[in-house]
Parts: sequence; C-alpha cells; structure tokens
Amino acid sequence: MSKPVILTGLRANNDLHIGNYFGALLPLIDLAKKHAGDYQINLFVPDLHSFTTPIDHKQLYGQTMNNVKLFAAAGLSLDNHDVYVYRQSFVSAHSELTIILNSFTGFGEMSRMTQFKDKAYKNVIKKKIAGEVVGSRSMTDEEKQMILERVSVGLFDYPVLMASDILLYGASYVPVGDDQSQHLEFTRDIAERMNKKFGDLFVVPKPVSEQHKFFGKDQGLRIRDLLDPTKKMSKSDDTGKGVIFLSDSPDEAKQKILSAATDSLGKISYDFEKQPGVSNLLDILKLLGGKPDEFIGNTQYGPLKEAASKALGDFLREFQSKLSSVDEKALLSKIEASENEMNKQANETLLKVQKAVGLRA
Repeated sequence: MSKPVILTGLRANNDLHIGNYFGALLPLIDLAKKHAGDYQINLFVPDLHSFTTPIDHKQLYGQTMNNVKLFAAAGLSLDNHDVYVYRQSFVSAHSELTIILNSFTGFGEMSRMTQFKDKAYKNVIKKKIAGEVVGSRSMTDEEKQMILERVSVGLFDYPVLMASDILLYGASYVPVGDDQSQHLEFTRDIAERMNKKFGDLFVVPKPVSEQHKFFGKDQGLRIRDLLDPTKKMSKSDDTGKGVIFLSDSPDEAKQKILSAATDSLGKISYDFEKQPGVSNLLDILKLLGGKPDEFIGNTQYGPLKEAASKALGDFLREFQSKLSSVDEKALLSKIEASENEMNKQANETLLKVQKAVGLRA
C-alpha cells in the first residue's frame, strides 16, 4: 500500500434505516470524497461479522449486495481508483489471520470486552434463549453465567476478526464510535504484541484520541426510536414500528411518524431530557432539509409530524429512485476489481505473518 489506508464498513444484516443512512452511510461516502487521492479508502461489508448475532441466513447474501447498492445510491463514485468496495468473506485472509491471532490473544482480554457482555445479554433476553430468567429485576450471577454459556464463540471472538480486518491492509485510520473504541485498542495491543515477538509485521493503527481528531469526535448521529425515543433507532428492532427503513414506502413512513411518541407538555421545544420524542422529530426534519425552528414554541404537535412525514416521503421517493437506477453491472465490476486487489494486499500481509509464525518457509 503506497498510500495510508482508511478502513470502514457497515454490517449487512437487516434493512438499513434512516439513522444508518445519516449516521453511518453518508459519513462513509463523505469520507471517501474528502480523502480519496491522499488515502486508500477501504469500504467493506463485514458479512462475517453478521454471524455474531441471530440473523436470517437465507437473506444474508441479498442483504450484502443491497448494502453495496446503497453505497452507490448514496453517491459513492464507482470510478475512483483510490476507493475499494468489497465483501469481507470474499477475502479469505480475514478468516485465516483471525485463526492465527486467536492463539496470541488471551481469554481474559476477550472476557473484559464490555460490548461482548452487553450484546450477549441483550440478544439472549430478546430471543429468550435462556428462558424466562429475567423480568424487571436484575440478573443474578448464576443467570448471567447461564446466558454467557449459550452465546456464540463468534460474538466472543468479534474483536479478533475486527483486528484482522484492519491489520491486513495496514489501516492507520478507522472511524469508531465509543462502543468500538475498546476493540480498536485491542487491535493496537495485538499488533504491538506480534511486532515485538516476530518483528515488523503490522502497521499499528492510530490511537482512539488521534482517530477522533482525524475524523471529528462526533462520528455519527443517532436518531432515536419513534416509539421509544430514549433508545436509538435500531435495525434489529423486531416490530419495526419505531424504525424508518430505507425500504419503507412513503405511506408506511408517514404512518410511523404520525404514531411517534411525543408528550403531554403541549409546547414544542428542543430538549432531549424533557421532550425526547419531539426533539427527535425536530432532528429528523432538520436532516431532511426542513426548518425545525419554525415549530419551536408551537402548542400543537400535529403540524410538526406532518412536516416531518412530508419531508421523509420526499426523501424516500428520491432515494429509492436512485437505488432502482444503480447500474448493477458496473457495481459488480467495481466489487470484483476491488476484491481482486484486496486479496493481493491481504495475502501479502498474511504470507508475512505465516512465515513469521512458522507456517511457511
């Protein structure tokens, strides 16, 4: 790699929603536009990471390809030679390096990953894998242990696969939110550990503080759930009633906006502590190009919902039109060319590691 590498990705499982679009997808596209030329930009779909939580495996491949189409519909140029768009599982070095790095990773290190436990408890409770062990009360240590015993090793091992995603390409910059900061620090730790033991194998990515300085501290906006604005909008929501998916029709989106939770205060103000639902609608309207300030101080919530639903309908119609007009042949050509180059770069790093650990002469 002759240029410094910026690497980022967006998981493929489930439909993406407007929070993903404005908080993750658009920043990826803006990042590519801003830094291409000075940096190699790796935009990948981490389809192997999709296995770490329950998914519909019959839909995964289609969702992966649809996510790449979303990149193009959101404005990614397919002609930029510094931008690579690829699927994680189509570069087998990701899996093989993970197996090697596992043997240099401590069980205790992975056990201390806070996101592992958070996701473990969340998914087990959601799917009721452990039975009705939790109501409104806190879990006992015994119940927590039972849950952890039923969680996949893939979720436990997630940070090692993420480290492989980064280290294979010598990526210096990886935009991460607070929930991924611990994983990036592990990537730095395992890279330095391997370099100390075997010599100069990996480029060590920049620390979290420098990542925030490079990308900006706020690396993504979090739109709230329409029915429960105390939590972020999530594509893993089973009901989908509080989530605006990019595949929703304008009419479906309108009904969700009109059903959005507000409050009984009777006056519109931007205050997430006292009026999270109303504040969420104001944010959505602003992101869609509306004028939320015009509604501040109003005593009726209906006009705000109508304005937000209209702006949302216009956005969805335009975006879905762009999505349907994506040149799939040109897109597949870009993906395949990117995957050919990524396999060359990743295999070069992998061979260096294989030689160092004694797997190759």
